[in-house]
Amino acid sequence: MTDRLRLLGALGERQFRLLWIGQTASAAGDALIPVAIAFAVLRIGGSAFDLGIVFAAFTVAHVALVLAGGVWADRLPRQLVMVACDVVRGVGEMVLAILLISGSAEIWHLAVGAAVIGAASAFFLPASTGLVPQTVSPGRLQQANALMSLSRNATGIFGPPIAGLVIALFGTGAIFLIDAVTFAVSAVSLMLLRLEPTEARPTQEPFLAELAAGWREVTSRPWILAAICTFGITNLAGSPFYILGAVVADEKLGGPAAWGIILTGSGIGGLIGGLLALRLRPKRPLFVGFLISSASSLPLIALVGPLPVLLIAGCSLISLVAIELANTWWFTMLQQHVPEHARSRVSSYDWLVSLVFQPLGFILAGPLAEELGLPATLLGAAGLVLAGNLGVLLVRAVREVRWVEAPADLTTNLAEPSG
Repeated sequence: MTDRLRLLGALGERQFRLLWIGQTASAAGDALIPVAIAFAVLRIGGSAFDLGIVFAAFTVAHVALVLAGGVWADRLPRQLVMVACDVVRGVGEMVLAILLISGSAEIWHLAVGAAVIGAASAFFLPASTGLVPQTVSPGRLQQANALMSLSRNATGIFGPPIAGLVIALFGTGAIFLIDAVTFAVSAVSLMLLRLEPTEARPTQEPFLAELAAGWREVTSRPWILAAICTFGITNLAGSPFYILGAVVADEKLGGPAAWGIILTGSGIGGLIGGLLALRLRPKRPLFVGFLISSASSLPLIALVGPLPVLLIAGCSLISLVAIELANTWWFTMLQQHVPEHARSRVSSYDWLVSLVFQPLGFILAGPLAEELGLPATLLGAAGLVLAGNLGVLLVRAVREVRWVEAPADLTTNLAEPSG
């Protein structure tokens, strides 16, 4: 039995296996949502601007609360923070499902629902970043991050086409109902975790003092500050893809099915990237990660024509291979180099700076396309993605970040806590 578990790597460790199962179920539901949101808005008479508002509502709520989420995830047991968030998100999805199924949904309902779910995610994601290292032995941390990414993107392959089929048969409300169920599965898996005590945390300080301490952890590592600023730029520039892509698919490429195929390409790319991330370990992970992430400009360029659906899907595939590799290396560097007691706060700054300008991208995508034209808007966004990912390579600290090697006796640890 021990040999069999050893072959599974990180999945051979019970605590990580439970976490992975729950998050995979949740990812399966989430993979259905992008198509559902886009066509829920469009089918109740919304425009590209309205769709941008709904996406922005999620991100604004997330950005507004993510720093608080990081502090509380470092103060409280992270798994309990995540359970509470799953409950809130599940209830939010259920309400949206009822409104859509009953035919009474309006744009503002979708925007408020997105804001509630975004607020809960602001607490969930920093807690999740801090929790993963608590569930797996140090030598398997990169593999654990790759597996988490792998599950999200494996479900992304099937999610969009399934979403298109479910929408055609049962309407968009059914998608939100399914997602609510998957949040319940995630909550149960988290409640089953039995974690070993973590390192002793410093004496709890006032909220603002803990927030300031987290910022000092960021600024004391220039590579973290440079990286998260780059994420902010590239997420702003990349956001028009999700707004204008859905509109282009609806108007020029055949509707939900075409958009589903394009997003499926992203899912396949993420799956390939996750598989590669299980093994690939460049000496300079952030340097290589940002270099290959310049490929995330390709889907924006492919929409300009637009190219045929399969070519756009291929560009999305290449983009997500690069992004998932880079993300796996990034999260592993963050978890290795930041002390356990501060990981969630540093992660919250990562999420804040990474997403703070994204709502602007969602909201302005439609108006800019009307004012400047679709080609100019998409090419400008692609240029900004390239500039951000290549420009950060000029920062010496980014080029010099290296792996922290785990002690050999911890790399193969399969011991499980009792209880």
